Amino acid sequence: MEELLSFLNSIHPLNKDTRNFLISKLQFVEISKKSFLLKEGKVCREIYFVSKGLLRCFYIKHDKEISSWFMREGDVIISVESFFKQTESKEQIQALEDSSLYYISYDEMQFAFANFSDFNTIGRILTEKYYVLSEQRLYSLRMRRASERYLFLLNHFPQILLRVPLKYIASYLGITEETLSRIRSMKY
Repeated sequence: MEELLSFLNSIHPLNKDTRNFLISKLQFVEISKKSFLLKEGKVCREIYFVSKGLLRCFYIKHDKEISSWFMREGDVIISVESFFKQTESKEQIQALEDSSLYYISYDEMQFAFANFSDFNTIGRILTEKYYVLSEQRLYSLRMRRASERYLFLLNHFPQILLRVPLKYIASYLGITEETLSRIRSMKY
């Protein structure tokens, strides 16, 4: 838990009351590789901090899995629309490795936003960070060639390429496994 509190404190200093609130509300869960944190059709009721491990978010389209995010140590993970609207999720979250996570509920987070200005600031900063990442991903999918998308991932998130199966990388990049294999064989 200290790791998460240090992470939050690095974004913006936590006051004593906020820290005590989080200590009293944060829960810990371990999930094994291939287990689901969230299934399509369920409401995402918790926000998670990845202490150890790797997870992916994905959609199912025409019986095909389409990866949308990979979250590893130090990341926050939710099904965005489901969590913030408290509606059924269109995506799934699955562990790619044995994972350890801390979490609080939607209601507890909303209470913290309303009652602790330092936590509200942290929430805003994290929301900005992930919104920018989302915009970068959309830009990449719309404006870059497949090889450029792969190089961006290689240069900015090389650990993902070492830890995520290639079939999930290909779907994340919006290409087939065969195209990914050809791109990986090129000399850059």
